[in-house]
Amino acid sequence: MAGSSVSGSAAERFGYITRVESFSASHRLHSIHLSDEENKRVFGKCNNPNGHGHNYKVEITLHGKIDGLTGMVMNLTDLKRCTEDVIMTTLDHKNLDKDVPYFADVVSTTENVAVYIWDNMVKVLPPNLLYEIKIHESDKNIVVYRGE
Repeated sequence: MAGSSVSGSAAERFGYITRVESFSASHRLHSIHLSDEENKRVFGKCNNPNGHGHNYKVEITLHGKIDGLTGMVMNLTDLKRCTEDVIMTTLDHKNLDKDVPYFADVVSTTENVAVYIWDNMVKVLPPNLLYEIKIHESDKNIVVYRGE
């Protein structure tokens, strides 16, 4: 039959899977490359010397071939383990600027948090599977990073 799908056919199918994690962290938006006055002007109340916090929601999306034997792009249990290692262990209930060495000289904006997560997820995932990191800093502020 034309257009019918046969189990075990040679046609490759691709899919997207997403794992969602939530973590809480504090930070201060402050660049070591700007004066105190410039930091206050650029970052406003987010430059508070005592910092502030967020309850972040992160969506990690993979794109890949759906395995003909398992029916999966990746085993979600394995993906969960990767997100635990990269996100929960290193970022949850941390002061990003003081507890995460990456942010010692990188401003801890949500854009840079997305880059940090991307760079560390690609180290623990099978090659070429990571598609997108989406971080909800709040209900109104969302950052998307795709490795560009």
